[in-house]
Amino acid sequence: MAAYVISEVEVRDPAAFEAYRALAAETIAQYDGRYLVRGGKAELAEGNLPPKAIIIVEFASMARLKEWYASREYAEALKVRQTALERRLLFVEGTPVP
Repeated sequence: MAAYVISEVEVRDPAAFEAYRALAAETIAQYDGRYLVRGGKAELAEGNLPPKAIIIVEFASMARLKEWYASREYAEALKVRQTALERRLLFVEGTPVP
């Protein structure tokens, strides 16, 4: 069953963010992930918190997603992320389609 990484991000350092983005994209591809949403315009439909940039990445399974997140390759991107952005990060299992 597919699994998703959902990130809500706020950029702190644009140059570091671009470096992080490139590193993260390489590692996501290595682990067969694919971007579904990559920071497009977000509009608030309900609630009261202003939307931030949203990124959604799909992996084949939760196991593969966690393998990517714990990988040596992604660890390099995480070092850059610390200065590049603040984020909320969610791992979500998909549901089977009947």
